[in-house]
Amino acid sequence: MTTIDENALDQLFRQARTANGWLAGEVSDQTLQAAFDLMKMAPTAANAQPARFVFLRSAAAKERLRPALSPGNLDKTLSAPVVAIIAYDTMFHEHLPQVFPHNPSARSWFEGDSEAARNARERSAFRNGTLQGAYFILAARAVGLDCGAMSGFDNAKVDREFFPDGRFRSNFLCNLGHADPSKYFDRSPRFSFEAVCSVL
Repeated sequence: MTTIDENALDQLFRQARTANGWLAGEVSDQTLQAAFDLMKMAPTAANAQPARFVFLRSAAAKERLRPALSPGNLDKTLSAPVVAIIAYDTMFHEHLPQVFPHNPSARSWFEGDSEAARNARERSAFRNGTLQGAYFILAARAVGLDCGAMSGFDNAKVDREFFPDGRFRSNFLCNLGHADPSKYFDRSPRFSFEAVCSVL
C-alpha cells in the first residue's frame, strides 16, 4: 500500500478546517451516500457498525434541533446545508449474525440484562460509533464537503426529539456543506510528536 498524494493529504488533514459558516449551495443525497459508502468500509470491532445517521436538510427538520443547541452554535448549525446527527445503536449486537457471520457466538458477547452486559454494549456502541463518526468526517472531506463537527448541544433533548424509543443515542453533530473561508478561526496549535508520543 502506498501513501496517498499530497493533494489528498491536504484535503483530508493539513488544509481541512472546521467550518463555522457556509456558502450557498446544497448537498445532494448522492454526495451523502458517497460519504457513507466510504465510511462504512473502515474497521469496527466485530464489524459491528453501530453508528446511525440522521441527515437534517429541510428548515423544518433543523428547527426541531434548535431547542437542543447551545446559543453559540445556533447560526452556523441552522444555516448549514445539512446537519448530521451521528448516533449509535445501543442494541447493535442484534445485527452481528448479519455483519459478523463467521462467528455465530458473537451476539452472545453482548446479550442479557445484567449490568455487565449493558456496560459492554454501551462501551462498544459508543467507542465504535465514535470511530465511525470520525471516519465519516474524513469520508465527507474526501467527497468534497467541509465539516463542522461539534458537541455543543443537549444530547437528552436530541434523543427525546429524534430517538424517542431510546434505542439510538446521539453522540455528536456534524454540519456539512461548503465552508465560507471568511468565517474560519485561526488554526489552533497542535502538539508535536515528541510532546505526546512514546516509542518503546
